[in-house]
Amino acid sequence: MSAPTYLAYDYPALSVFWSMLVFFLWIMWFVLLFRVVVDIFRDDNLGGWGKAAWTVCVVVLPFLGVFVYLIARGKDMGRREVEQARAQQKAVDDYIRQTAQPGPPRTSADELAKLSEMRSRGDITDDEFRRAKELVLAGGGKPERTENTGAVPSASPR
Repeated sequence: MSAPTYLAYDYPALSVFWSMLVFFLWIMWFVLLFRVVVDIFRDDNLGGWGKAAWTVCVVVLPFLGVFVYLIARGKDMGRREVEQARAQQKAVDDYIRQTAQPGPPRTSADELAKLSEMRSRGDITDDEFRRAKELVLAGGGKPERTENTGAVPSASPR
């Protein structure tokens, strides 16, 4: 014959609670186990034989090994994790600082090439190009666009 079918109302609420509790404790156990294994290999003060011994202890006797590790070396786990987070943040900050540094100063030729490209794309008119070119050649620096029209200000008042 066929196996009995269990419906949701055949599984009482307390049984659902205990099943969920056991499931989440099981997940927490694996998270703790992996954190201990990662910490074993992250610790620079622990030699190769020590890492091997702790790993064998944690793998062969997982509950006892993890609890003994937490008692013996758990105090420094947080310190090592904070040190790693700081090192990663420093590496990211250094990378951002390195890539955000401005390049070499732009020359007049670079500015003229940029203006010519803008004119060929139609971003500025010939008159705006002429005025910006005069500004660059006069040594006025980088031409600035006005906020409202997008036009380049003239080099001399009219």
